[in-house]
Amino acid sequence: MKAKIVILIVIFFSVFGCSRLSEVGTVPEFTPAETSAEAVAMRRVSHKATGHSALNERGSLWGVGRHSLLGDRRAKGLGDILTVVIEIDEGAEISNSSSRSRNAKEDLQIGAALGLPDIINPLLPGEGSLDNAADMNSSSQSNGNGSISRNESLELKVAATVVDVLETGILQIQGSQEVRVNFEVRELFITGFVRPEDINRFSEVTYERIAAARISYGGRGHISDVQQPRYGQQVADILLPF
Repeated sequence: MKAKIVILIVIFFSVFGCSRLSEVGTVPEFTPAETSAEAVAMRRVSHKATGHSALNERGSLWGVGRHSLLGDRRAKGLGDILTVVIEIDEGAEISNSSSRSRNAKEDLQIGAALGLPDIINPLLPGEGSLDNAADMNSSSQSNGNGSISRNESLELKVAATVVDVLETGILQIQGSQEVRVNFEVRELFITGFVRPEDINRFSEVTYERIAAARISYGGRGHISDVQQPRYGQQVADILLPF
C-alpha cells in the first residue's frame, strides 16, 4: 500500500514538474488571439451592418450612419469594439474595540440548622466553623481590539469586443490584453454586461457601469513563478492538519 502511494506521488510531481521544466529558458507564450471569443464575434457579420440603407448612407455627409460625419460610432452591435476605462481607487478602514468585566460574590451560611454547627464546630481544628459554610468570589475581564485597513489603486484601459447582444439590448463584452516584458507576461482580462446608453460618444465605458464585471490583472513568467509556493508546499498546506 505504501509503495502505491509513493508511486502516485512520484507520478503526480513528475507530470507537474515536466510541464514547468519545458518553460525553463523560454519566454511565456501568448494565448492565441485567433480562437478568442472576441475574434469569433468579430468574424460574425451582423445583419444590421449589411442593410441597403447603411450602404446608401456611406456617401452622405448629413446621414446618420456610422460612417457619416455625424454618425454614431459607439459600439452597439456584435463584433464592435469599445474601450473599458478601469480606475479603481478605493480604501476601507474598520476599527472595533470592546471591553467587558464582571464581578460576583456569594456567601452561604448554615447558622443553627439542625444544630449541626454546635456539633461539628468543636471537632474542627483551630477556629474552623460551619457558620460560613461557603464563600465564593469570581471575576472576569475581557478586552479586544481589531482594525482593518485596505487600499486599492488601479488605472487601466483595455479594448473590449461585443461578443453577444441580448434580447433586451444589453451588450455582453469581453476583452483581454497581454504584454510581455522580458520573461514576464502581464495579463488583463475583463468581461461583463453593458447598457448601450452607458457608452459615451468616444465609445468608452467605465468599469462601475459594467454589470457582473469580472476583472483579472496578473501575470505569468519567472517573477510570478518565484512568488508562488512550490507544488509540494501547496499540497502539504492542504493535507496537513497543523
